[in-house]
Amino acid sequence: MAADQNEAATPRPTQREAQEALEKQVAQLKREINKINRTLAERAEEAIEEATGWYDSAADRAGRTAQALRTGAQSVSGAVEDNPGTVSSAFILGAALGLLLGLTLNATGPSQDRWFYK
Repeated sequence: MAADQNEAATPRPTQREAQEALEKQVAQLKREINKINRTLAERAEEAIEEATGWYDSAADRAGRTAQALRTGAQSVSGAVEDNPGTVSSAFILGAALGLLLGLTLNATGPSQDRWFYK
């Protein structure tokens, strides 16, 4: 019975008042959505600027690295052209040392595991 008295004491909103309240809520939600959209757009711009900076930095470093490699390759190429006998001698000496090292290591290992006996 107390609930019936509270309901009678509280006036019910008319349909027009309910519609106006709903329209106000919709307008408020639209404003909030617009704020969120602006915030997202600003953050997207910041992210794009930051990514562009990273890309430019990486491209710059890659360009400098490529230039350094090109310079190094030109200096090696020039040294080989100027001293072909020295370079070929160095390769032959390296191959001979590699062969001797391989034979030495092979002689110290067990003889039954040699691949050329299988």
